[in-house]
Amino acid sequence: MFQKRFDIVAIGDITTDAFIRLKEASIHCKVKRESCEICLPFGGKVPFEYVKVIKAVGNAANVSVAIEHLGLRSALISNIGDDQNGKDCLVELRKNHVDTSLVKTHHSKATNYHFVLWYENDRTILTNHIEYDYHLPKIPETKWIYLTSLATDASTYYIAIANHLSANIETKLAFQPGTFQIRLGTEKLKRIYERADVLLVNKDEAEKILGINTEIGSRQNGTDEHHNPKEMLKSLAEMGPKLVIITDNINGAYMYDGDHSYYTPMYPDPRIAFERTGCGDAFSATFVSALCMGKTPLEALMIAPINPMSVAQFIGSQEGLLTMKDIEWWLKQAPPEYRPREI
Repeated sequence: MFQKRFDIVAIGDITTDAFIRLKEASIHCKVKRESCEICLPFGGKVPFEYVKVIKAVGNAANVSVAIEHLGLRSALISNIGDDQNGKDCLVELRKNHVDTSLVKTHHSKATNYHFVLWYENDRTILTNHIEYDYHLPKIPETKWIYLTSLATDASTYYIAIANHLSANIETKLAFQPGTFQIRLGTEKLKRIYERADVLLVNKDEAEKILGINTEIGSRQNGTDEHHNPKEMLKSLAEMGPKLVIITDNINGAYMYDGDHSYYTPMYPDPRIAFERTGCGDAFSATFVSALCMGKTPLEALMIAPINPMSVAQFIGSQEGLLTMKDIEWWLKQAPPEYRPREI
């Protein structure tokens, strides 16, 4: 069926995002801008500035598009409905040169559509994952599989992916678990965690995977252990992945390679972030792409924060994506202190 070999095949749900730019809201945080909540008047009318609709997004689509921008060949395994939204998503993916031959269209089903409440430079996403009949197609020859967010009923996918990886030991796996995959628990996805060459999560996701109570945590004994990324990296690595990445929004990112732990700051951008949707996907896709290109993990950790710096200057997760030539230019402009350090 396939005559070409891909660099990275992404697997995950796609959606359309409708960005609603709020005019009035209030943000309440607990400590140091953590566990924040957006508050709107209940039962009232909430004014907004405008709505911008962006097709063919979501973790897997964002990763596929980022891979293509970086000069690699990507294919997407996903599911859509037979509505106009689904057709529009395919058009957008093909505009970005993503191979969509493995995107399955389900008759009498809708395509995912999310609402993004955008206030100041961050957002809250209202999600609704359509339940599809998940059957994994034959995975083409590829250097990497990038598995990310799927709906609740995709359990057959994980078995099929694990079996494929067992039969193709040269294929590497990047795993960026989504909300429902984290809720499944590590035991049900044990074969995926054990086989992962790279596990990519943000700090909140790491705490959920590890079952850390962020409300109480270890504050009771004064250690604040759940804020110790080095310990979380090692705990996640015990599940089997060879490399573990934890991103922490504007605070930078952490990596554990099985022997050493590293920290890298976010790329220093004098511009104020405009909107941060998709920054995590941009980081993760760039990191895995760099590994696919033959970069070392430390080199990948230096490169990865540059793409989200650019994405944060635009609405949505794809408009600001950079080419590798762009990233190399920004890397040359970086100050001497911008580099990973061992922790």
